[in-house]
Amino acid sequence: MRNHYLGPWRIDIERREGVARLLPDTELARVAVAALEAAGAPQPASLGLTLSDDAELAELNGRHMGKDGPTDVLSFPLLPPAAYPPHPGKADDGTGDADFPMPPGVRQYLGDIIVSVERAIEQAEQGRGGQTGDVRWDARDELRLLVTHGVLHVCGWDHAEPVEEAAMRAAERGLLGG
Repeated sequence: MRNHYLGPWRIDIERREGVARLLPDTELARVAVAALEAAGAPQPASLGLTLSDDAELAELNGRHMGKDGPTDVLSFPLLPPAAYPPHPGKADDGTGDADFPMPPGVRQYLGDIIVSVERAIEQAEQGRGGQTGDVRWDARDELRLLVTHGVLHVCGWDHAEPVEEAAMRAAERGLLGG
């Protein structure tokens, strides 16, 4: 695991053995930090990012989401959506506004994201990228999107309802320069 410190953020990146290296860790850390900043995540904070394959994502998808087969990204937030500023793509967790003060100098751990690099490559090659299933771009762009998407989920964003989905897609496009 490699720790990347960018301002008030620490991004802990772990690459599973045998996983393709599409982008340098430093670039992935910058992508994650941009999404954390845009989402108004508490700071200082840290986030875990694991780059894996379809087999691990399929196992986690079944265990945690009750769904068969692999998925491209899973997020495991540690704070409720109420810990983040309001926005149209915010999931409703029923807790209202919440403040999570930390002692000075303590880095809040926000959660973990695990991405199937294998799925990112396949989706890009088949023109099924962009989280909408219809974007044709490079696998590196798809990986950037999946990291962004995962960070937004950690920060309380969702896409279960049309207004949430529109807001989340707009945030992703803005962060990725699209």
